[in-house]
Amino acid sequence: MSTHSTDATTTPRRRLPRDVRRRNLIAVSWRIAQAEGADALTLGRLAEQAEVAKPVVYDHFGTRNGLLAALYQDYDQRQAAAMEEALAASPATLRDKARVIADAYVDCVLAQGRELFGVAAALEGSPELEALKRQCNAVFLEKCKAALDPFAGASVSRTSLLGAFGAAEALSLAAAAGEIGTAEAKRELAAVILSAAQRRQVGILR
Repeated sequence: MSTHSTDATTTPRRRLPRDVRRRNLIAVSWRIAQAEGADALTLGRLAEQAEVAKPVVYDHFGTRNGLLAALYQDYDQRQAAAMEEALAASPATLRDKARVIADAYVDCVLAQGRELFGVAAALEGSPELEALKRQCNAVFLEKCKAALDPFAGASVSRTSLLGAFGAAEALSLAAAAGEIGTAEAKRELAAVILSAAQRRQVGILR
């Protein structure tokens, strides 16, 4: 009999590069949140589903809060990249920039699914994570402001944009829940963003 076993249990597990492993763990985390809800996201559950030892997961995220923060940052980076790419390819008008921002926002939420809102809600349970969420939202808002300002004839009010993105979250959640259509959510959000951008112009002209 051969002394070399082909049993899968004795086959050495291939060690992935750290960045690849982290991306895999984040992808598995999103699948858990989608299937079971954000409350099911624990480091132990992630290790089980990713088929890795618990110390591997703890090494990457440290705590459950660290995992939640990584998930939100992952979404935020993908949303910003998608919007920047779409803005670069869009016509140079205020209406078109508002439309692109609205489309990108709604598309990213729908692509991620309703589990995004569970993760976002979980972030609010910790002062540190809530601060991270606010920081990410502030950076996103400034990117939008920078895209709109050159075509608005004046600096767009940050306060007006804050109101617009409150509507963005509500409309995207409604679209994700099937309460309104995707096209309807995009049209309404584009109108809200355009109105927010023009409000500053009207104020200056008075």
